[in-house]
Amino acid sequence: MAEIIDGKAVSLSIKEEIRVKIEKLNSKKINLSLATILVGDDPSSQIYIRNKMKSCKEVGIESVHISMPSNITEDELLQKIEELNRDDKIDGILVQLPLPVHINEQKVINAISFEKDVDGFHPYNQGRLLSAKNYKTLIDESVPIPCTPFGCIKLLEHYNIPTISKRSVIIGRSNIVGKPLAILLLLMNATVSIVHSKTENLSSYTKEADIIVCATGKREILKGDMVKNGVVVLDVGINRADDGKIYGDADFDSVSRKASYITPVPGGVGPMTITMLLFNTLRLGVKRRGVAEI
Repeated sequence: MAEIIDGKAVSLSIKEEIRVKIEKLNSKKINLSLATILVGDDPSSQIYIRNKMKSCKEVGIESVHISMPSNITEDELLQKIEELNRDDKIDGILVQLPLPVHINEQKVINAISFEKDVDGFHPYNQGRLLSAKNYKTLIDESVPIPCTPFGCIKLLEHYNIPTISKRSVIIGRSNIVGKPLAILLLLMNATVSIVHSKTENLSSYTKEADIIVCATGKREILKGDMVKNGVVVLDVGINRADDGKIYGDADFDSVSRKASYITPVPGGVGPMTITMLLFNTLRLGVKRRGVAEI
């Protein structure tokens, strides 16, 4: 039976490290701030924003929230982002996605200063991720790494799960999880395959994998008969059933019988995403302000 990877416990540990560093900065009269923008009143997005604001408060990062109606123009949103770019008190900017259909998401992402891009979605920062020589370089140079993939890597590190030469399969090719995570695992010397909806005979890949990351948003796409004994499974999927219960992309019962490590849903990768957002805010704020390493 698999050992459960406790994302809640790991995230709390990292949050405490961040809190201590923020406290040191505050003692030097340096206060970090994260600005969040929510367009419209989508209930799920409102929950995400509240959780981010709550986490900021827990570690001592000031949270500046801006709510905008769903009928604002694209230019109005871009103007607000530019104001935040110029505001020297703001260290990070996050625009909650998805946006209304009349607003171009990529244009909005591009408008955020790469120096305040806590999501790691700006093309400049994506290029830095793609061109990095190794994982250590990303950390040393305070490159903001997309938060969910970053959280996955931190979980592997915390549980001392080796990646060198390990066959790693990522199910899903999104810009938010699949693609950046593939690069991160490559930087950690794993042998990486990305499979997706057009991949034939999915199990031929998963049965050979030492590490599997599920990131499709399709409930229980990974079954126990699709994995080998001892596999490590990180489940990024969040799928809500009609009864309100949340399921992952992996069939937890059958996969956990064969895996050596597995993340539960909820309580696995999810808590790490906001924690790595805080980590990015801290690193970008320290770098932008020219503060010595803390």
